Amino acid sequence: MDLSNLRPADGAKQSDNFRRGRGHGSGNGKTAGKGHKGQKARSGGARPGFEGGQMPLYRRLPKRGFKCRNSKTIVGINLDVLERFEDGATVSVETLIENGIVKNPRDGVKILGNGELTKKLTVQANAFSAGAAKKIEALGGKAEVI
Repeated sequence: MDLSNLRPADGAKQSDNFRRGRGHGSGNGKTAGKGHKGQKARSGGARPGFEGGQMPLYRRLPKRGFKCRNSKTIVGINLDVLERFEDGATVSVETLIENGIVKNPRDGVKILGNGELTKKLTVQANAFSAGAAKKIEALGGKAEVI
């Protein structure tokens, strides 16, 4: 068994491409598979989440906390990770992605001051901690905010 042999179990997948309401000869005429009467037999239907007048699930469950829609997700990178770059290199968000250090930069990348740095680098990021900027500039590098 390998990925090329995988397929759904028999009867698990049903085609939904037949034409409804096209006479008895089609096998799906008259009520077109909707049964007799009732809300689901009629056009329009209920909106998503409507439970027929019962208190809907989204109102039955307790609401907890607050999610600020203006908050940003910043990816933090420590200084010791930047050791893998050559001396004198320019480190930007793009080079961090190319080297596999950052997969998804989200709303920005911040350089944090954990670890030691021994190389002179020009680092371009969205933000720097005070300690990180101090360590980079102590070695003769530059901490550029983009």
